[in-house]
Formats: sequence, C-alpha cells, structure tokens
Amino acid sequence: MDSLWLVIALVLGFAAQLLRLPPLVGFLLAGFTLNLLGEEGGELLNIAADFGVQLLLFTIGLKLRLKEFLTLPIWGGALGHMSASVLVAASFLLLLSLAGLAAVAVISWQVAALVGFALSFSSTVFAVKILEERGESRAEHAVLAIGILIVQDLAAVVFMLFAEGQVPSIWAFVLLALPLLRPVLLRALEASGHGEVLVLFGLAMTVLGGEVFYAVGMKDALGALVFGVLLSGHKKTSELAKSLLGFKDFFLLGFFLSIGLIGLPDAQDVVLVIGLLLVLLPLKMAGYFWILTRFNMRARTAFLATLGLATFSEFGLIVAAEGLAAGLLEARWLVVMALVVAGSFVLGSLLNTRAHRLYQRLERSLVGFETQACVQDIEPVDPGNAEVLIAGMGRVGVGAYRAMRENYQMRVIGVDADGEKAQRLAAAGMNVISGDAEDIEFWRQVVTPRLKLIMLALPTNQDMLTATRQLRLVGYTGNLGAVSRYDDERERLEEAGVDAAYNYYAEAGTGFADHIHRAIVSGELREVRSV
Repeated sequence: MDSLWLVIALVLGFAAQLLRLPPLVGFLLAGFTLNLLGEEGGELLNIAADFGVQLLLFTIGLKLRLKEFLTLPIWGGALGHMSASVLVAASFLLLLSLAGLAAVAVISWQVAALVGFALSFSSTVFAVKILEERGESRAEHAVLAIGILIVQDLAAVVFMLFAEGQVPSIWAFVLLALPLLRPVLLRALEASGHGEVLVLFGLAMTVLGGEVFYAVGMKDALGALVFGVLLSGHKKTSELAKSLLGFKDFFLLGFFLSIGLIGLPDAQDVVLVIGLLLVLLPLKMAGYFWILTRFNMRARTAFLATLGLATFSEFGLIVAAEGLAAGLLEARWLVVMALVVAGSFVLGSLLNTRAHRLYQRLERSLVGFETQACVQDIEPVDPGNAEVLIAGMGRVGVGAYRAMRENYQMRVIGVDADGEKAQRLAAAGMNVISGDAEDIEFWRQVVTPRLKLIMLALPTNQDMLTATRQLRLVGYTGNLGAVSRYDDERERLEEAGVDAAYNYYAEAGTGFADHIHRAIVSGELREVRSV
C-alpha cells in the first residue's frame, strides 16, 4: 500500500462524505479505481484487511451482552431469513439460466444454492459502521440487527470449516474454559490506564484471541469476537472501544480496498449484478421486515433493523472464495459477488442516511404489519409530573440531570435508548426510563403541557437534528436545548429549531470556573493559604 493508494482512498472517501454517504463507499470505489490502474493487492494489504475485520469483531464483542441475543426474534429471524434467502436466490438464478442469460447459462442447482447461501448474509462491517455513526449501537433495533448478524457470522464460520475440510483439533474443547480468564483480563484492563497502554492492551487482546482460536483450527476473527465478549460489561469497556476506533477504521480501509482489487467484470456480469441488486435486495429487505414483525416486533424496530441489514455481505465474498478453493465455483463469481456487495453498500447507505425520515413517511403503511400481540404488549410511556426531560443519559446527560434537580430543584426525567443503562440509573435513585428519542411515537406520548424544557444530549449531531424535527412535528412548543462539539454543529441545531445549543468543548472552561466558584462561595472548599 503506497501513497497513491492512500491519496485515491482519501479523495473518494471525502467525495462520498460530501454526498452524505459513508466513507466506506468511497473506499470501495477506490479499490475498483486501483484495479483499473493495474494495481494489485499484496501481503501487506491482506494483513491489514484481516486485522481490520478482527478489530471490528473485537469491538463488537466489547459491546455484546449475551443475554440480549438469546431471544427468538434473533435466532428465529436469522435462521428463517437465511433459509428463505437461499431458496429464493437459487430459484432466481436458475430462472435466469432458463431465460437464456449468458452469465448463468450452464449453472447447476448446486452452484445456484451455494451462491444463494453467499447472498443470504448481510454485512456486519456495514451495519456496525452505520449504527455507530448514527449513535444507535445500543438501541433496540441495533441490538436486533447485530444479533442476527452474529448468528449469520457463526453460520459462515461453520460453513468455512466444512468447506476447508478443517476440523477443529481436540484442543478446541479447552476454549470452553476461557471464561475462567475473565477476572484476570479485567484486572489487566483496569491496570492499563487511559493512554497508549490501554490501546496496546486492546490490540494485543485482538491478536491473542485470533491466534488462540487459529491454533486449535478455528477462525481467528471468531477468536477476536470471543475475547471482546470476555471483556464486555466492565466500566472501562466503552473507553477501550473508543481508544481503538481510529485503528479499526484505518485497518478496515485495507478490507474495503481489497474488495475492489478482486477484479473487473464484463458486460454479462454487469447485467447479472444489476438483476441481483434490483430483484434480490428488495426481496431480502421485505423478508427481514415480514419475519421480524411475525415475531411481534414493532414496525419501527423491524424497519430500522431491516435497513441496517439491507446489504449483501463481505462474508459472501469469503464463502465464494471458499467455494472457489473447493472447486465448486468459477473465479468470475468472486468479481460478481464483489460488485453485488459494493452496489448494496451504496444502496444501503442511501437508505440508512434517511432511515428515520423514511419511516416517518411510511409509518401508516408499516404499522399495519404489526401483530395483535405486538400492539397489546406496547406499554405506554408516562413522564409523570416532570418539568424537564433529558434525552441521552451519558456523562453529559447525567451531569445535566443532577444539575437541574439539585441546583435548580426542578422535576427531571431522563431517557436513554439503552434499556439496561436506564434500569441501572433508576436503581441508583434517578428518574430514568427507556425510550428512543428518534421515535416519533415516543414523543407523542411524553410531550405534555407540564414539560417546560427538553435537553438533548444524544450521541451524534444527526440524532439531535432528527429528534428536533420530530418534536416540532408533534407540536412541542416548549424550550429546547442541545449539546454540540463544534460550532458548525451548533449552527445546524439552532437552524433546525433548537433554542440554545451548548458547545461543551468550547465552554468546558467556563463550566469548570463556575463550578469552582460556586464551591468556594458555598464554603465547600477551604480557603487558599499561602505557604
């Protein structure tokens, strides 16, 4: 990977960002551009790509709470959708063959089934990146989507073990004892501090997990995921994940470039790719939505989870590569799969950047798919007699909650999309409920005449813009405040209708001085004495 590669990736990633697409779309196009220029991937790129995927799965593991994934909608939704997808995709390819499409003229049902299996996966890389960028990784629809992806990834690992003819060694049973290492690993995490040692600890755990699993005949990426899970739930887990963010994004650049470098298609392949995208991708989305609503999920939850899963997967490329190695597929299928995956990323990006607005437009039609059991299970949200509502109970939100209640003696209620966090804060004596601030139905229930002030402390600027628009749509006329990190974010919030936006980076010094001054005036600090 030389400077030309980085420059092309930078230019196309920047262009994608200007078009409000995830930069990963630009990185995929950079791979195809380099292919046109005659560049080839090498050992360094392969190492970067593999490590990027391992880091991604490690950080996923850090956020996993296993009990959330042992649910019927996740397992039933994943396995039911995969089975239906293989059948539909294989049938479609055989129909194209009967219709005389040259690209699949001599396809067998075995090959059609294998390609259908490869197309049944949705992209873990894409979904996690999209959900993280929107700050929704702990929302209900995100937990649902990621849970389904993990089940799919496990199915891919099982397939690859059989395709390679590789059986885990007898020592694989030793991995069952890994939970015994959790106390030791957590002590090491606590002792790693807040700087470069913490980063090195995370990188080392990623590599160690991969090496341990590879040594007993299992996939290294699965090992990285498991070691992430071993560290999940600790108070420093979130800090560790954030410290690895830049490394993960950089190494994933290698993964996206490697997809585009696989090869270039001919005209027949392009026709096949367009057919797969225009027919199978909408069917894939419809299947997810229908199955999830059959498991009594709310239409909104099912719809947003569906959009997160509205892609074909990089694991499809891996499955196709294994099929090639086993002599089941021709090399051209790798090129077709690469284009299908890249095309689905572009379409998925366009849909996901408008996810909440799309649901708002389609809400009346989509709620008709909710089951009666779902409608009966929906619990009304009661804000009680609260005067102030704070959406987003991270550090900023919790600090604002305490200040409004203790300094200004106002009746406050906090809201967070992470149900477990909401329960934990409630158990600590805070008036906090679980709710999604980007759900217009939530605002319809909590906006009452008693509510004088709403403060938005959500993870991203886009989240707060969405919540602001929805509050105006439900007729909220009270005061509205929000936080921002940069001046341009503050300006966008104020243009959208926020009455006051607080830049907590620029105004941190002011807040610090106010706090110390109040403490001195109230006598909480001792007088400064000269030495």
